[in-house]
Amino acid sequence: MPNDSKELAFEQALEQLEGLVQSLEKGDVPLAQLVDKFEEGNKLIQKCQSRLKEAETRIEMLRQGSEGTQAEAFNPENNAS
Repeated sequence: MPNDSKELAFEQALEQLEGLVQSLEKGDVPLAQLVDKFEEGNKLIQKCQSRLKEAETRIEMLRQGSEGTQAEAFNPENNAS
């Protein structure tokens, strides 16, 4: 599992997160690995949330454009909170 989730697509991040949860639920993960997996899971959650927010913003911009308002190009860097 890659440690850098920066360029993962939503589906890839979610799949990796599901794998982490399954391995943690088994209960046979040593404490040191447990902490590492928990940290990796948090990063994947943040990536999924970011991707969802980007999609919501883009959909809202497209919806507004279809209602007659001027649609503008989506740039996630400009819309980051």
